[in-house]
Amino acid sequence: MSETPYTLAELLIAAASDAWRGDGEILATGITPIPRIAAALAKATYAPQLLMTDAEVYFTVDPVPPGKRHVPIEIEGWAPYDRTFSLLWSGKRHAMVAPVQIDRFGQTNISVIGNHAKPKSAMLGARGFPGNSIYHPNSFFFPTHTARGFVAGEVDFVCSAGYNRERFAGRPFPKGLDLRLIVTNLAVLNFGGPDHAMQVVSLHPGVAFEQVQENTGFPLHRPDTIGITPAPTAHQLHVIRTVIDPNNVRDSVIKPERAA
Repeated sequence: MSETPYTLAELLIAAASDAWRGDGEILATGITPIPRIAAALAKATYAPQLLMTDAEVYFTVDPVPPGKRHVPIEIEGWAPYDRTFSLLWSGKRHAMVAPVQIDRFGQTNISVIGNHAKPKSAMLGARGFPGNSIYHPNSFFFPTHTARGFVAGEVDFVCSAGYNRERFAGRPFPKGLDLRLIVTNLAVLNFGGPDHAMQVVSLHPGVAFEQVQENTGFPLHRPDTIGITPAPTAHQLHVIRTVIDPNNVRDSVIKPERAA
């Protein structure tokens, strides 16, 4: 554990970077700044074999910081749709995405809030979520953990598959359905409870299980032992601050209140 003070954003980045641990040589995709920086931290520290893009059109040797680029990037290949989708469909990708809603089954929503015929608000549409959810591992990031995001019942519009057996009418889950970590401003969760129940893996410093449950619209599985989310190491903080996020984009997502 680092004795260096760190922000909540840096804690979440370090926690989210663990999503790719043990994945091997695959495409690591982080959608929105914190997951993107987390994927870059994984590649820059314990998983150099991960494949990453510049978030535009190229595969790059090293992670590319979000925001203004201060140094030239080293390109190792072209990343057109064909190559990206070949990795996706073969399962050689692990994405961390940032949906607006998630339910107890892990189904997510980025399309509409309210009834689809007359929604309260319209967003991105389902985009690539349906196919992504059944072809390769997926993890999730929520900057704010509330019952509006972790909803009771089902999400308002199911954009990605989850562990809802009724949706598959007695058929087995798709072979590629593999939901991993959920990282929020309160805790780290996964689907390791009974029958893929969402459970709390670790609580961030100063957060109680009851606080997480109060901000979740469905019962969470509570394992016998719940750890405290590890602080980022001094090395991780150095890499985050000087190598992969020198523009400090992280603080635009999570207010820079100190976690320690």
